[in-house]
Amino acid sequence: MSVAAVPASVPTPVYTPPSRLFRRRLAILGALLVFLTGAGAALQFKPWMLVTDFHYLVRLAGEMLPPRIELLWSKASLYSSVAETIAMALLGTLAGGSIALALSLVAAGNTTPHPALRTLVRFGFGAERATPNFLVLLVLLIAVGFGPFAGVLALTIGSVGMFGKLFADAIEQVDPAPIEAINSVGASRWQVIRYAILPQVLPSVVANGFYAFDVNLRAAIALGVYGGGGLGFELQLAMKVLRYQDVLALILLIVALVTLMERVSDFLRRRILGTTAAL
Repeated sequence: MSVAAVPASVPTPVYTPPSRLFRRRLAILGALLVFLTGAGAALQFKPWMLVTDFHYLVRLAGEMLPPRIELLWSKASLYSSVAETIAMALLGTLAGGSIALALSLVAAGNTTPHPALRTLVRFGFGAERATPNFLVLLVLLIAVGFGPFAGVLALTIGSVGMFGKLFADAIEQVDPAPIEAINSVGASRWQVIRYAILPQVLPSVVANGFYAFDVNLRAAIALGVYGGGGLGFELQLAMKVLRYQDVLALILLIVALVTLMERVSDFLRRRILGTTAAL
């Protein structure tokens, strides 16, 4: 005599009355409105000023137009400022990426020599990412003085925190099969890293490196306003002397430079990653 299978019990969904659900959502919405109102009052947020004081924007636009485009070829120091900005971003990305790659081997769980070191390095990455670049620059300006060198150091320190977490996470997610295969033939720790781990994370290193260069290029311009040199310094100088036509010309130059560097980065990324995939 066959015994019929007893179907597994299905948990009964918890029913929430519509009135209770409505009150809960209304309470959440009310709390959100109270928070936004309090935050706006504390920050003296006055959206109506965009209408009442709009004539200031109109006057500023009139003072900025037309941009003094001839500044781009009449001011010789502008080219050195462009070169400084690109060099700051490039050197900060390369130096920070190299340091971060070495530290990420300690921060990754499958390559770290000790769990305590992994925790310490991970904490350092997090603390660095929580520190704005301009605060690092303000400290470095006291130590090394004004100029692009302080900007490069600030971008390097900032890149370590950004790169470090990305590289460590990529290392922890590698395929363990090549590692086990190399370990089975008696390879050393460095040989495992060199032949089993680094080839797998190389595409991530390249892609994140070019992305970080784009971010650092914008950061280099911003740091220049605080004394880091480059185009940011030229922009701040023009604003100080109220030459708004020069400011608009510099803004257009910055937009063109960032756009061009993005296109160059995308082209090099495709070529390098294509070559890596072919290998």
